[in-house]
Parts: sequence; C-alpha cells; structure tokens
Amino acid sequence: MIDLYECHQKTSGMKEELAAIGKSMDLPAIDQRLEELTAISEEPTFWNDTQKAQKVLKEQKVLRSKRSHYDSVKDDLDDIEVMLELADAGEVLDELPEAIDDFAKKFDSFKLETLLSGEYDSNNAIISLHPGAGGTESHDWASMLLRMYTRWAEQKGFKIKTLDLQPGDVAGIKSATLLIEGINAYGYLKTERGVHRLVRISPFDSSGRRHTSFASLDVTPEVDDSVEIEINPDDIRVDTYRSSGAGGQHVNKTSSAIRITHIPTGVVVQCQNERSQHQNREVAMNMLKSKLVEIMEQEQKEKLEDVVGDYSQIAWGSQIRSYVFHPYTMVKDHRTNVETGNIQAVMDGALDDFMNATLRMQVE
Repeated sequence: MIDLYECHQKTSGMKEELAAIGKSMDLPAIDQRLEELTAISEEPTFWNDTQKAQKVLKEQKVLRSKRSHYDSVKDDLDDIEVMLELADAGEVLDELPEAIDDFAKKFDSFKLETLLSGEYDSNNAIISLHPGAGGTESHDWASMLLRMYTRWAEQKGFKIKTLDLQPGDVAGIKSATLLIEGINAYGYLKTERGVHRLVRISPFDSSGRRHTSFASLDVTPEVDDSVEIEINPDDIRVDTYRSSGAGGQHVNKTSSAIRITHIPTGVVVQCQNERSQHQNREVAMNMLKSKLVEIMEQEQKEKLEDVVGDYSQIAWGSQIRSYVFHPYTMVKDHRTNVETGNIQAVMDGALDDFMNATLRMQVE
C-alpha cells in the first residue's frame, strides 16, 4: 500500500531544495545574460572578431545548459505533484513511489552539477594516462583505464579526441593524452586525478600469479585564447619526432610529432595526432597553457609535483582507488570509501557514484 504521507514529505522536501537552488543560481540574471548574448550574436559584425565570437557562444552554451537542466528538473517535479494530486483524489497509482525515487536520483545528480562552480569546471578536459613501474603489466592496466574513461565520456555524450598515444612494446600503452569535449567535463574528471591500483591474475604471467599494477591519471582544463598567460619562448624546448602507431603513410614517414618542455616547471606535453607539425605544435602549446593555468590555480600547493604529477611515485600508498579482480571483485575509492562489487560495470564507464561522492566530500 502506498504511503501518501511519506510521498508528500519527500516531494515537499525536494521542492524546497529546488527553490533554494534556483535562488542561488539567480535564474533572472541567467535569463538576462542570455538575452544580452543573443543580441550580441545577432549583430552583423559578430563574426568580425572570431575569438570574441567563440567566447560569446561558449558562455551562451554553458548558461543555456544550466537553465535547461533546471527547467527539466522542475518539469519532472511538477509531473510528480500532479500524480500526487491524482492519488489524493483516490486514483490508484502503483508507480508513484518508483517515480519519486527515480526523480530523487535525477535531482541528486542535478544538485551535484550545481557544485561545479569553479572557474574552469565547465571547460573541456585534457586527461593524460601514465603507467607505473612494471612494464607490460602496467602498460596493459593503463590501456584498460583509457578504455574506461573513453566509455564514461561516450555515455555522457562527450566528444573524444586523441592528442597523443604511445603504444607499449608488447601490449597496452606507455602514455596517452585525450581531449574530452563537453560541458563540465573538467569539473567531473578532476575528481579522478591520481594513482589507480589494479590487483589481478596477470594474463602475461605463465605461472598464473597475482600481480599489482599502478597507473596515474592527470587532468587539466582546456583553456582557449581568452585566457591570458604569457609563455617566454626562451622557457620552452621544442622537439620533433616521428609519430608512432597507426595513422596513415605520412604519420609514419615524417617527423610531425611535437614535444614541448617548459623548462622552469619541468612540464612536458606532446601531440602527434594532427596532420601537420604546425597543427601538432599549436595543440601542444594549448596543452601547455592549460597545464600552466592549472598550476596557477593550485599555487597554494607546497610542491609542484602535487600539481603536475610525479610519475616516478606511481606506486604503493599513493593510490586514490583500487580495482581488485582476484581473489574477489571490488572497486574501492580510498578517499570516500565508496565501493562496489560490480567491477565490470566500472570498467565499462560506470564512474558517476565515485565522482559524485568525491564532489560531495570536496564541498563539505
């Protein structure tokens, strides 16, 4: 039997929360700004300044997304209230409790989205994977993580662009850098920054022994030309090399890949997947700028390694999460203690529970 009192209590509580969120978002200000941006985009000279135009369109896209998500949640809540009114009038609605529970999950995700208020949270994300010590085993683990984050991004409807990929000698990858394009991509993925630990029976060990492997994920926000940061040409070293892996005849025969080292910080970025050396250099410079912006944002850190990642320490004691395939199956986040036994779902991109818990922890 449906407990209508409990249904009303749950719905009333979420309604009050939604009203408070709408007030904190300042919806009238968002609507006004959208009107201003629409007027600007309709000016005949709008595209005369491409850089300014792209900045306007980006802001417009972010604000529209915030507004539409709020409206979608409010519409769903209105539907729940209509169902409650019908139930109060005597109609039998067996689906009401399930509808309220489903809405509660959507509302919880929406609340977490509103926590992404950092300056770069709405930006695209640049993620870099680096295996720890261990050769083939750790290279394979890095490629498994690459697949996991690719699946997560696909499920979110984000675009994925490979900027650099260094295959392992036997299997897996030596390193990989991807651009994940989508609203709030950086806000979510920044929660995944750190060392990831794998425990399993190695497919590369003929004795069938259990192995522990490590790989590190680094995440930075993609920044555009509207972010002003000066890079002294004397502070960088640019190296060219031949692209590796599949990619067409010109990739294998020309030294079009670019590696840029920022000497003062030791930050290294590289790109090999564009069609020309010039394009690879442009992308690599944007990657460097993104990395330096992240360092500036984290300047309160005591050590630079805390920001750019100290890949020599991808080992015991530094992991944020463990993935155990043997002797039992479990994924556990060591920061939030969130865990699940459905390890295959996680490896197929089911990361939201871990990300959401970390976001909650960061604002509490």
